Amino acid sequence: MSVHTFSTILGGRPLVIETGKMAKQANGAVLVRYGDTVVLVAATASAEPREGIDFFPMTIDYEERLYAVGKIPGGFIKREGRPSEAAILAARLIDRPLRPLFPKGFRNDVHVVATVLSVDQDNPPEITAMIGASCA
Repeated sequence: MSVHTFSTILGGRPLVIETGKMAKQANGAVLVRYGDTVVLVAATASAEPREGIDFFPMTIDYEERLYAVGKIPGGFIKREGRPSEAAILAARLIDRPLRPLFPKGFRNDVHVVATVLSVDQDNPPEITAMIGASCA
C-alpha cells in the first residue's frame, strides 16, 4: 500500500492528511495533522451485513489519551479509565455528519476509532477527528 499525503490551508493553519502509513489492517485509516494536533482515525466494516436488524450498526470511539497533552498517569493505577463525558459527546459529534454518508439499507457493522495522539491549544482535536472520520 502506498502512502498518499494531501495538504491544504484551513483557517490559516496547515491541514495534512496521510493515508497508507499506519493501521494497515483497517479498511481505511488516516493520520490527520492540523497545526500540532494529531489524530489517528481508523475505520473498519464487516464483510457481511448483520441479519435481523432494522438500523445501521455504526460505533464511534473517540479516545483522548492523557499522553496527548503531556500527562502520564502515575501512582498505583496506570490505566486511562472510562471515557469522559466530553469524549462521549465528541463521538456523537463525529457520528452525526458521518451516518448520512452511508446508503439506506446498509447493515454491515462499521467501527470508527479516533485516537488523539497530540494536542495543541489552538486546534481542537474533535474537529480534526471529524475530518479524519470522513476521510477514513
